[in-house]
Formats: sequence, structure tokens, C-alpha cells
Amino acid sequence: MERREQRQGLDFTVENVEQALHQLYYDPNIENKNMAQKWLMQAQVSPQAWQFSWLLLSSDRVPEIQYFGASALHIKISRYWNDIPADQYEGLKSQLFSQITQFATGSKIVLTRLCVALASLALSMMPEAWPCAVSDMVRMFQAGDSNVDGQARCLALLELLTVLPEEFQTSRLPQYRKGQVRSALAQECGCVFPLLQQLLQQQDSPGYIKQKVLKCFSSWVQLEIPLMDCETLLEVAFASLRDPELFDTSVEAIVNTISQPDAQRYVNTLLKIIPQVLALQDQLRQAVQSGDMETSHGLCRIAVALGENHSRALLDQVDHWQSFLALVNMIMFCTGIPGHYPVNETTSSLTLTFWYTLQDDILSFETEKQSVYMQIYRPVYFQLVDVLLHKAQFPADEEYASWSSDEKEQFRIYRVDISDTLMYIYEMLGAELLTNLYEKLGRLLTTSEQPTSWQHTEALLFGFQSIAETIDVNYSDVVPGLIGLIPRININNVQLADTVMFTIGALAEWLADHPVMINNVLPLVLHALGNPELSISSVSTLKKICRECKYDLPPYAANIVAVSQEVLMKQIHKTSQCMWLMQALGFLLSALQVEEILKNLHSLITPYIQQLEKLADETPNPSNKLAIIHILGLLSNLFTTLDISHHDDDHKGSEAKKLPIVQGPNPVVVVLQQVFQLIQKVLSKWLNDAQVVESVCAIFEKSVKTLLDDFAPMVPQLCEMLGQMYSTIPQASALDLTRQLVHIFAHEPAHFPPIKALFLLVSSVTLSLFQQGPRDHPDIVDSFMQLLAQALKRKPDLFLSNSLDIKGVFQCGVLSLKFPESPTVKASCNFFTEMLPRCGEVTPVGQVVNENGKMLLQAVLEGIGGQAARSLMDNFADILFSLNKHCFSHLSIWIKEAMLQEGFPSSRVTPEQKANFSQQILRERVNKRRMKEMVKEFTLLCRGLHGTEYTADY
Repeated sequence: MERREQRQGLDFTVENVEQALHQLYYDPNIENKNMAQKWLMQAQVSPQAWQFSWLLLSSDRVPEIQYFGASALHIKISRYWNDIPADQYEGLKSQLFSQITQFATGSKIVLTRLCVALASLALSMMPEAWPCAVSDMVRMFQAGDSNVDGQARCLALLELLTVLPEEFQTSRLPQYRKGQVRSALAQECGCVFPLLQQLLQQQDSPGYIKQKVLKCFSSWVQLEIPLMDCETLLEVAFASLRDPELFDTSVEAIVNTISQPDAQRYVNTLLKIIPQVLALQDQLRQAVQSGDMETSHGLCRIAVALGENHSRALLDQVDHWQSFLALVNMIMFCTGIPGHYPVNETTSSLTLTFWYTLQDDILSFETEKQSVYMQIYRPVYFQLVDVLLHKAQFPADEEYASWSSDEKEQFRIYRVDISDTLMYIYEMLGAELLTNLYEKLGRLLTTSEQPTSWQHTEALLFGFQSIAETIDVNYSDVVPGLIGLIPRININNVQLADTVMFTIGALAEWLADHPVMINNVLPLVLHALGNPELSISSVSTLKKICRECKYDLPPYAANIVAVSQEVLMKQIHKTSQCMWLMQALGFLLSALQVEEILKNLHSLITPYIQQLEKLADETPNPSNKLAIIHILGLLSNLFTTLDISHHDDDHKGSEAKKLPIVQGPNPVVVVLQQVFQLIQKVLSKWLNDAQVVESVCAIFEKSVKTLLDDFAPMVPQLCEMLGQMYSTIPQASALDLTRQLVHIFAHEPAHFPPIKALFLLVSSVTLSLFQQGPRDHPDIVDSFMQLLAQALKRKPDLFLSNSLDIKGVFQCGVLSLKFPESPTVKASCNFFTEMLPRCGEVTPVGQVVNENGKMLLQAVLEGIGGQAARSLMDNFADILFSLNKHCFSHLSIWIKEAMLQEGFPSSRVTPEQKANFSQQILRERVNKRRMKEMVKEFTLLCRGLHGTEYTADY
């Protein structure tokens, strides 16, 4: 502690800075390191930095200390430029030139920092105070200095020229200055490019100089230099690809040059680049044959950069269609590069976006041009499908087993990318693509001459599945044949079985329209359910079939329920798949007669109810908690989809005939009433546990959402249970369930009394919580605000009760506006935007707003003044808009009084700005968007951010 105080009180002298740096680098105590770092950051921005920075650069100091001096100079120049008097510019420039010359043969990292500092100085002075900055730099370093070796001088100049555009890209120059400086720099490339050319073409230039030259070129092209001005250097860069030492930097330079957004304007230059790229094909093939992944990757990047960035411009040159087609075929070679991604190659994934771009560009042409290009490119895209499906094939079993989990995951993601690409290609190739895949699969499965590898079969199915998952294949004439082929597949492998499952799942909607085919595939799915390795694919497929085909499944229902029960009891699947399986059974049971549903529910749920009864008698511990949550989760998920009134159905016409006639209570309600006491018993022991309470609430919440009005018989007892729960230990999940009940039942006279009693009770308990201090319960506050907003929206009469402390509720809302958690503040704002319009119709609400509205306005203005996150300003604007619309006469007085407070809502705004804002607010009673703009502008003024770079994306 003493040491911290010592450090904080120190002057920013050279000795103290050196001491702090030593502490930062060598002190083993992490707290001392952090303290030193904090102090050094203060030192860098202090006025004394101008003195100690130069002293730290002296040659007798170690590079770490010199580096800090150079960094401090850069920070002072780049961030505090306005503090430097204009008469000191020249001296500063000379000193930096002098230091760079000295460090040309010194530490590389210090040299770079000094170059960055001089670059920052140049950008701040250009173009007025230093009109020919770049040519001056070139001249200074070419002038020669007997003490410094020529190559070292050359390297220092190249470093300076390289960092200059980089510093420009990251500089904090205002937008208008950026435009001025960019054009000044672009003009000066006339003195840079000839120098770079000369250095690259000199026979005696060493490799490291040429490498630096290419990096410098790469940096400059990002200043949007016209592509035709880069032609000569590009040619040299292409030639340099043959030199292994220069390969990487040449690739970067070429890719950066070709990828400039502006480059597409220079079509003639692009047409000259195509043959240079095509000339790389021999080098590419040699690299692939020798397994040189880095070279093939780099060359592929160049081809893709040209194709992806300029396909539209090059397609427009119809006379040159053959050379562009040659480039497309070169990219096709890169897509189909031999070997398995990501183990033997990492190149093919780079090309996928190109195929999207090319397709979009072809399809964007007018009809005549499009049909010409479709004739050329449809065969190319059919070839692409073959290539992609080949690349999507799994490797041999032994090889795949040797892959790391990371490699397997990368391969999975790669296949997802291929799947997305195939789906996109369907737009171009249409139904013919499905026919093509079906015929190949048919030949594969019916030819007996040679045994086919499972990988080949799997890839074709994968292609089919990719398309069927998102494209409507209901009208395809090949799907019946595919469904007929699936049972013929010899499924001897997990990956193949997975793909078979996913393919069946993708065809679930088709099966709903062709129910006679269900029996072809359902046995496969039920069989797969018993295999833990096929857990995700088999369960998700069964869920899709049960959802889409439920009205055709009654004949299979007993079998599906029996198999599902068996796998659930054997605990074959992980928790999430068990939940999906319960959802599948919910869909399935929805289509049965009520007696059948009850019978199946009884056999399905009884084992779990017995287990829950046993657990309810045990003393709470972590393992039985998990078991309870699991069982409650199973019931929740079953009730989420078990809907005999078919609220979610889109089925019309003939389907309506299949709906069972519902008589008597809903089966879900019957079950809930049977287990209600048991759930209460579980709750009584676990009320302290938020997760268990949440799981109990979830059962009822899912049931309410699914059953809607059918849930009515449960309302009184559920309201009573929620009231008891919340009174004992308040939990957010109980408020969320109360909100659901208010939403669905509060407007019905029969259910209003229990819901009103529950609403008043939870409000009273929450108000007590606020008196004790609500900061530890942002989730409860959030849910309470949402409940209040819902009550005002659905049943404002709830606010007419004498038992409701509306003033207390209002004050809680105001307090909630000051919470640091954004979701809570949003919920509070929503509450007020629902409350304020009710001032006229609900007298007690109007009275409270009139008496306490000033407090609300004060809180809103504090938030706008800088207390709340900027992302919440639209929500605060909504409150101001509502106040203005519904309480105008009061607001005009309140806002005037509030703005008279000195330094409120921020010390950064003047009385004139406050008065102007107040007038704007009071004038705006129609346009909510305009109100939001005014609030955003005022909050920026309050925060001192108006007109800064921070407002650009705001």
C-alpha cells in the first residue's frame, strides 16, 4: 500500500520513468507491475513527456527504455497535436529525422516507433504546413550521411514510407482532413513508386530490401491509388512470386492491389492482369504435386481476389469471355485441389464466396446477356457440384480416426459452408440439379460391378439434404425415387447413418403430402433412436416427422411411443435430446383421440411421476436437484407441443377432417391437476433454489402458451400457488409466469378475481423488496417492470384497486431507471410508456403522474445527461414523447425548473443549449423519430462527444 502511494506521488522525471519501466519488465510481483504500468500511462500523456522522451532515446539506454521514449513521442504528437505551438513544428521534424537516422543501424522496434511518430507529424502538417512531406522524406534519406551505411538508410526510408499509409488508416483525423490528406498522399506516390521500382529491378538489391519494398507497395495501394499507376510494380510483384524469399510479400502486395474497391474502374488494367494470373497455373500445379500448401494457398488467393472483386466488370467485357472463363476454371482447380480439408489442404475454402459472387453477377444481367452466360456457365456449375461433393467426402475410416477433434470440427464447418453453397447453386441449376444427384445415387446403389465406398453414397445424400433442407422440393419428381432408394443403402457407418437421418428429416414436409411413403423410412428412424452415436440426427428427424406428419401417424403412434419410452428409460440420450424427444411425442399425441392421449400420457409419465414422488421425500442435495430439474424439463417440453386445439396448425381443407373432436377437459390440464400437489410438495423443499422454481414455472408457462384458453381450469389454483411461492421467496420466474396469466386471462371476468389478487400480492411483496434495497435483484426488478407494463396494456383496471400503492409502484419505476443493467432500464422505460397514456382513463394513475412526474423527468434527464448507456437513449426519448403528449402542461413547467439547476443534467452543456433542447422537446408532439434524434444530439453534448469520431456510428 505504501509503495502504491509512493509511486502515485512521484514526479515524471527520466529517473522515475526508468525505475517504473524496470519494475514493469522485471518485478515478479503482479500488483507492482500493474501499478507501474498505470503510472507510466499517466507519464506518457503528461507535459513532462516532451522532456523525458528525447532523453530516454540516448544510445546508452536499453531498447525497452528507448522504445518507451519513442512511443511517448508518438502519443503526444498523435493525440495532443493541438498543444504543440506552430513555431515548434520544424524543430520537432528535424529532431525526429535526426533520431531516425541514428536508429537506422539501431534497434528495429525503436526505429519503427520513431517512423510512426514522424508519420503522425507529417499527417497533422499536410498539406498546408508541410506540402511535399513525402518527397522531402525521400530527399532527406537519399542525401547521404557519411556516418550511416547506405542500405541502413534505405531500410529506414522504406520503414517510414511503409508506416505512413498505415498511420493514416488508423489516425484520428477529422473526416474533412482525412479527404485532404488522402489526396495529398495519393499525389505523392509519384515520388514513391519510381523509387520502389528501381530498388526491385536493381540486380544487386538484397532480398530483405526487396521484401521491404513489396511491403511498402502493399501499404501504399490501400490509399486508393489508381490501378493503372500500379501496373509496373504489379508486373515486378508477379515476377517476384518465383523467388521463395519474396513469395509471401508478393502475394500480399498483389492481393491488396487487386482488392482495392476503386480498381474495378480500370478495366483495361484488369484485362492485362488476367494473363499474368493465368501464367501462374504451372507454378500452382507444381506446388500441389509437391504438397507445398503455402505456395498453392498464396497463388489461389491471387486468382480468387481477381475473380471475386471484379467478376461483374470482367463479365461486362463480352469480347474477353474466354480469358475470364479460363480464370474461372483456374479457380475451379483451386476449389477441387486434391487432399482433405483441413489436413492436406486449406485452400479450397477460400474459393466458395467467389461462386456466390459469380452466380449473382450472371443472374443480375438483362435477359439476353444472361441467357448467353447461362449457356456458358451452367455446365461449369454442374461441374462445381461434382467438385464440391467430392471435397465434402469423408476420408477413409482409419485416416479420419487419426484426425484431432479440432480438425474434425473444422471439417464439419467446411461441410456446412459447402452445404450453403449447394443450396445457393440450386437457384441457378434448378430441378435439374436434383435429377442429376438422384441419377448418380441410383447408379451407385444399383450397380453391382464394383463395391461403392460409403463416403461416395454419403456425399450424394449430403448434397440432396443440403438442398431439401431449405428449398421446397414438394414438386420434385425425383423425391419418391429417393425415398425408395434410402432403404437400399447399406448403413454400416455412423457418418452415413447421420446423413441418412438428416436427409429423411429434410423431407418431412414432403412426407406429410405423401403419407403412403412414411412407412419406408420410419422404421430406420426408430431403429436409429437406440444408437447414442446417432442421438442428434435421429431425435431431430423424429421430431420433424412428428411435427409435419402428425395427422398420418396414429397407426404408428403406439410403436413410436414404445420405442421412445424405451430409449428414455435406458438414458441413451443427453438432456437436450431427451427434451426434443418429448417435444416430438407432444406433436404425435396432439393428433390422437383424447382417450388415446390420456392412455399414452399415463404410460409415458407414470415412471417419472413415481421418480419425482421419491425425490420429493429426499433431503435436497445437488444430485437429486439435477434429477428433479430433468423430470420437470421433460414435462415442460411435452406440454410445449401437446396441443389438441391445434392453435399452431396451418392445415386447412382436407386436413381439417382429420382433427379429433375435443370433449371434456384438455389432457394436459388433467395431468397437471393430477401432479399439482406433488409439484407443490417439491416446491416446498426447493423454494430457495432459483433453478428448481424456474423449472416448475416453465411447466405452467409452456402449458399456458400452448393451451391458451384451455388452461382456464388451472388458473385459480396456479394463482394461489404462485402467490404463496412469491411471498415466501421472490423469484423472477414467478413474475414472468404471472405476466403470462395477465396476458391471457386478465380480460376474462371469470378469471379476473384470482389474477387481480395475485397481481396485488406480488406488487406488494416487490414493493417491500424495494424498501430493503433492490440492487441485488435486477432480474426481479426487470420482470416486475415487464409485469406492470403488461397489466397496463391488457387490463388497466388492475390499477384501480385501492390495495395497489400506485405511488410506490411509480417510485420503483423511477428507481429502476437508474439501474446499471440495460435490460432492466429498458423494461422500466416500457412501463412508463404504457403508464403515461393511461393518465386520462385511470384516475389514480393520472393523479400519481401529476404529483410525481417531475421526479420521473429528473431521472430521465439524468440518464440522458450521461448516467445511462447511450444505447438506451431511444427508450428515454419514448418517455419524453409520452410525457409531452399526455402531460404537456405539467412538462413545460417541470422541464423549465429542472434545467435551472446548475450543472444539470451535465456540466458540459450551456444554459442556451439546455433552453434550446427544452423548447425542441416541447414542440415535438407528433414525430417520435425526430424526438429520438434530438435526445441523441443532446446526450452527445452532455457527454462532450458531439462532433467527435465517437459519433460516427451513433
